[in-house]
Amino acid sequence: MRDADVPGWWQRLGLEGLVDVHVHFLPDRVMNAVWAYFDQASTHYGTDWPITYRTSVEERLKTLDSLGVRAFPALVYPHKPGMAESLNSWARDFAARTPGCVASGTFFPEPSAASYVREALELGTRIFKVHVQVGDYDPRSGELDEVWGQLADASVPVVVHCGSGPIRGRHTGPGPMGEVLRRHPSLTAVIAHLGMPEYAEHLALTSYPNVHLDTTMALTPFVEAMMPFPRDLVPRLRDAQDRIVLGSDFPNIPYEYAVQLSSLEALGLGDDWLRAVCWDNGARLLDL
Repeated sequence: MRDADVPGWWQRLGLEGLVDVHVHFLPDRVMNAVWAYFDQASTHYGTDWPITYRTSVEERLKTLDSLGVRAFPALVYPHKPGMAESLNSWARDFAARTPGCVASGTFFPEPSAASYVREALELGTRIFKVHVQVGDYDPRSGELDEVWGQLADASVPVVVHCGSGPIRGRHTGPGPMGEVLRRHPSLTAVIAHLGMPEYAEHLALTSYPNVHLDTTMALTPFVEAMMPFPRDLVPRLRDAQDRIVLGSDFPNIPYEYAVQLSSLEALGLGDDWLRAVCWDNGARLLDL
C-alpha cells in the first residue's frame, strides 16, 4: 500500500477517515533541531533515519488531509525545565487555527508544573505528551505527582514515551510508569510505540482500566528489523482491541504513512479490530 491508496483503504472499512493520536508539529526552531538530530541517526541509533515528510507546515497539513487524517494532536514535549509552558501556549494557538488539530500540552518535573497543567486543562487542552527518555527524568518525581492526579481526575489522556526504544534511558521501561499507575490507577495513559521493546510488560499495564497503547512505528519493517514484536503477543493485541489506538509519529518517519496501516492489517486481526484502532478508540480518547 502506498499513500495514494490510504483513502480507499479506510473507505473500504466504512470509516470517515483516520484518527491519529501521535502526530508532531513543533515551533520551527524546535522541529529543525529534531530533524538535525535525526540527520545523525546512524550515530544515535546505528541506522539511517531519513524524514519522509520533511516539508513546510502547510505541506504537512495538506498531506494529512489527503490521507484522510481527520483528527490529530500537535504533540510537543520539552527536554529541559522552562520549556513546557511556552510549548503549551504554542500548541493551543496552533490547534485553534488548524482544522482537525486537537489542543495538546506537555509538562516537565519542575515546581510550576502543576500550575501550568491546571491552566492548560482550564483552557481546553485535550491530550498531553511526555517523553521520559528525551527528558531524562523519572516520571515518579514528586513534582509530577499532582500533575498525574490532575490528569486522572480530568480523564484527559497523556501519551507517554516510556519504553526503552529506540534507545534506553535512565528511567525508561515499564517499572517507573507502572509505579505512577499504582499511585493513580484511573490515569488515562497512552503508552507510545506499543511500549517497545518491552511489549509484553507494557501490554500488561492494560490491567488498569484506562491504559491504552498507541501503534506508533511498531510492527513496521523499519522497527521490526531492530525491535521485533513477538508473534505470540498478537492474540493479546486482539484481546486489547478497545485499548490499542493508531499513532504514526508523522512527520518524523523513515517510510510512507501507509506502511503503518499495512503493518496493522498484516496482523490479520480483522476489520472490526482495524476500525476500533484507526477510528473508534482515538475518537473516544480525543472526545470527538
